[in-house]
Amino acid sequence: MKMKSRNICFPAIIAILLLLLNGMKDDQRITCGAGGLLLDNQQELYQNELSLLKPNNICIMKRKEFLQKGLATGTIIGSSSWVAGSDDSLQKTQDKRVPRGYDVDYEEVKIEWPVPGKPHKGKVLLAIQPHSDDIPLSAGGLVAKLIDEGYTGYLCSVTDDARGEGKYEQNRIDNQKIADFYGMKGSFELLMPHHQLDSIGIQDLKQRFIFLIRALKVDTIVCMDPWGHYEENPDHYVTGLAVEAARWIAGANDYPEHFAFGIGPYTPKERYYYSRAGETNNLIVDISKYIDRKIEVNLLNIAKGPAGNNGVKLRERLAKDGKKLTILEGDDYTANFNYAKTFVFTDNKRLGEKYGLEWAEGYHYMTEIPFDNHAPDPNSPVEEYIRKNAVPK
Repeated sequence: MKMKSRNICFPAIIAILLLLLNGMKDDQRITCGAGGLLLDNQQELYQNELSLLKPNNICIMKRKEFLQKGLATGTIIGSSSWVAGSDDSLQKTQDKRVPRGYDVDYEEVKIEWPVPGKPHKGKVLLAIQPHSDDIPLSAGGLVAKLIDEGYTGYLCSVTDDARGEGKYEQNRIDNQKIADFYGMKGSFELLMPHHQLDSIGIQDLKQRFIFLIRALKVDTIVCMDPWGHYEENPDHYVTGLAVEAARWIAGANDYPEHFAFGIGPYTPKERYYYSRAGETNNLIVDISKYIDRKIEVNLLNIAKGPAGNNGVKLRERLAKDGKKLTILEGDDYTANFNYAKTFVFTDNKRLGEKYGLEWAEGYHYMTEIPFDNHAPDPNSPVEEYIRKNAVPK
């Protein structure tokens, strides 16, 4: 007979834990590990078990520290926000390897910091956006970071933005200004019907992405997450699905007419997928160094988006009522910049603070594709068998 599972009341757990801690001295130590909590006297009983745990899975602190940091950051319930619990844990997280491929542990979010120098020199980045404001708003910091680290960048804007805010022509101008701002090598406009991507044949969209991926030899894609939840805009989820399918097919032998012109199969190895809700995020990117760049690129979105000229507009509205805000004083650019930094990117601020950073963006990060027709996996069972058993012919 199966026993029914019981739901444990979280407040009750906290109450029991606090009663336990109440009987401890401030300098008595607590060991926090994957298996739970151990007090000083219990540590002696479980020395063997503790020795089997890796150092970065254990955190030892005094009762006072535990109450101050654990309760504040959610450590007691095993929250991933423990990353922000201490400087030591931040450093350990920085050293950890980001989850690879499809085998991703979504319960433990990793952090990507800026890297000095040009470690990505020679690699190609394709930033794909359904609308002219999507990359600046959702990935403006990441794109600035990756290009600063050596990527050659390209921008691809999918829809014509004809039904959105602003004029059709202004959206074209905004897209080119965004590409120029980042120092990208090119900007592509697919001019698909705005807010109607779910009405077109996705095959057409896939073919165009496949051509771009192969022709540009794209190594890394930044785009909407095809698996993002609660997305209401059809342009967003259709773009994401088409890009992921195209990324996979681009490395296969489909569309052999490309090969006649010297454009062969090519598979991007990294994807930074963003979504509005962020449930699939497994990577937090530190954009503190690039937050001003993110704001600046959003100010280029005159036709649409929450930044643009909104600082000046608010200043003018307040002036009619005989009021003013200090942050909106100065020239128009300063007013718009301060408006955006104060009001538009509060989510980036909150996300960063959650992980001990000043500003951050979240992504569903994937890489090291497990199947590639043109590059055998050196760690596959077949290759391993060959290394052990192959003999000269």
